[in-house]
Amino acid sequence: MAPTPNTKDMANAIRALSMDAVQQANSGHPGAPMGMADMAVALWGEHLRHNPTNPNWANRDRFILSNGHGSMLIYALLHLTGYKLPINELKNFRQLHSKTAGHPEFGITPGVETTTGPLGQGITNAVGFALAEKLLAKEFNREGHAIVDHHTYVFMGDGCLMEGISHEAAALAGAWKLGKLIALYDDNGISIDGQVAPWFIDNTAQRFVAYGWNVIGPVDGHDAAAVSAAIAQAKAGTDNRPTLIISKTHIGKGSPNRANTSKAHGEPLGAEEIKLTREAIGWSHAPFVIPKEVYADWDAKEKGKAAEAAWNDKFAAYKAAFPELAKEFVRRMKGDLPKNFVQTAVDTVIAAHQKGETVASRKASQLALESFTAALPEMLGGSADLTGSNLTNTKSTPNLRFDALTGDVVTNEAGQGGRHINYGVREFGMAAIMNGVALHGGFIPYGGTFLTFSDYSRNAIRMAALMKLRVVHVFTHDSIGLGEDGPTHQSIEHAASLRLIPNLDVWRPADTAETAVAWTVALQNKAKPTALLLSRQNIAYAAKCDSAAAPDASGIDSISKGAYVLSEPADVGIKKKAQAVIIATGSEVQLAIAAQKVLAERKIAVRVVSMPSTTTFDLQSTEYKSSVLPAGVPRIAVEMGSTGGWWKYGTAAVVGLDTYGESAPAPVLFKHFGFTPENVADTVEKVLRK
Repeated sequence: MAPTPNTKDMANAIRALSMDAVQQANSGHPGAPMGMADMAVALWGEHLRHNPTNPNWANRDRFILSNGHGSMLIYALLHLTGYKLPINELKNFRQLHSKTAGHPEFGITPGVETTTGPLGQGITNAVGFALAEKLLAKEFNREGHAIVDHHTYVFMGDGCLMEGISHEAAALAGAWKLGKLIALYDDNGISIDGQVAPWFIDNTAQRFVAYGWNVIGPVDGHDAAAVSAAIAQAKAGTDNRPTLIISKTHIGKGSPNRANTSKAHGEPLGAEEIKLTREAIGWSHAPFVIPKEVYADWDAKEKGKAAEAAWNDKFAAYKAAFPELAKEFVRRMKGDLPKNFVQTAVDTVIAAHQKGETVASRKASQLALESFTAALPEMLGGSADLTGSNLTNTKSTPNLRFDALTGDVVTNEAGQGGRHINYGVREFGMAAIMNGVALHGGFIPYGGTFLTFSDYSRNAIRMAALMKLRVVHVFTHDSIGLGEDGPTHQSIEHAASLRLIPNLDVWRPADTAETAVAWTVALQNKAKPTALLLSRQNIAYAAKCDSAAAPDASGIDSISKGAYVLSEPADVGIKKKAQAVIIATGSEVQLAIAAQKVLAERKIAVRVVSMPSTTTFDLQSTEYKSSVLPAGVPRIAVEMGSTGGWWKYGTAAVVGLDTYGESAPAPVLFKHFGFTPENVADTVEKVLRK
């Protein structure tokens, strides 16, 4: 019989590593990990099902440290339990190129499930994880073959609960009855500014009960047995409610002079206080030294291997009984697209070319989605209460619904659940939940709202770009073309702002074909998110010149390069070589074509370049970029938005909008702000006269 683990020393190992690493870095947050150490012993020591030798095991429990500033907690846990995070990495805490950044980073540190920097996004990601688990279980599990069956655990603090996004996430978790989501709240009452009571007076328990959660506690967060019992109670629940465990703790637990103070929150304890803390907790070992018996108590490698081996046996039986389902599950969890995807994409783009429809690009998006959602069961859509405007729903994606009593996914006669989520008016929550869904694996999430509301979701979009996640944001009503709703809803700076986010692909397509290509590229972008900026107003199909006419299987024609020559100058009785280049995006491409005709009447030859994606075009070869934008030929950009981003292309002028819009019908606004063929043509002439 194995000896009983010394839970006190297990917790003190976390405290020691945390205060030592922060002290050595002279930077960091020792208080939270010292306070949550006993909670970690309860969860990681007794309940968390994971395999340190394979951090990506499909059926592992997911653990998210939402209060990511306490990162030394998870680094200590990963090191102690046997992940590939040696002690030298802890010694290099917060140093250049270490695997122990100031906040946990997905893709950098083995065992870290998501990048938790901004408070509140961790718990919201966790809702996405738990939703993905529930939907995959419904889709793939069969009687006697539960291959998707794991929990999502979250540690979070006061800051996460104060951030408004936690409201959006918790409300949805309750509505969706995510019974395998268990959140442990580190209720220590301290933040950077001191005691939170004067400004954080929520009754957290009642708040979560109102969301439809099961609430346990308060429990003593320094009693590992009590916390473990609370977790066991949460796991045993049969009503499909997510659970909040309120754990009362002392920040900086063990520190004689810093515990229960804001001093413990975000600065090193200091050499003298660390010495006193070691004496107070009975830890006589040198910095970064952990006794072998403590390592033995924490080591989870063999237990993890056994858990995964048992699941592998279960999956082998599943594969024998349901070979096609098993094959599909493996593909989905790898994130690979089905073999027929390329042909589906080519057919979709060809159809868009052939139909040449005049529709809003938001409608063009829905037309493309009809094809892609039928071919890709992993596409999981949604909208922040604007489905009829964003057009993110298709025949293949009925609304996702949950039984009000059981919480089960409601299915149709074929046993299929919905694939379109009504997020409600929760843009930020939607974006961060989609990140969690993408991180879990098995789905490609996409969600819609108006472009002007991308400001609400921006930080989650940024986190998706940082984590290299395949998430698609459908942003409609992309300009003053929105019309009468006025400047509060008219996007002016948003396209330019989104293009500044590194690793975010931004597309503003001009017609059905460009929209289909944008979706094609977005779905193939396995390591970056995409923002599609789509119009409310109708846009005519833009006939392509010979060099951009026919899509092919390898590249879906030159559109996929982000910019291409759409129209060469007609023979206007002068040299056909372009005297200027008009660059346009989205609905303004039609404006550029019209201006080209006006200029032809004035005996001025111009090339029209459609640039649906500046972010994609910028990555092309110098040779290709020069072929589209030849040197020595003046360039004029046209876009109904901020002009700042266009000067990098060496433009001589930009027909744009650096003021807010107005409330009026769209055609009136276009004329009022100078978005007319005549004004564009006049601008080109002025440039040529200089």
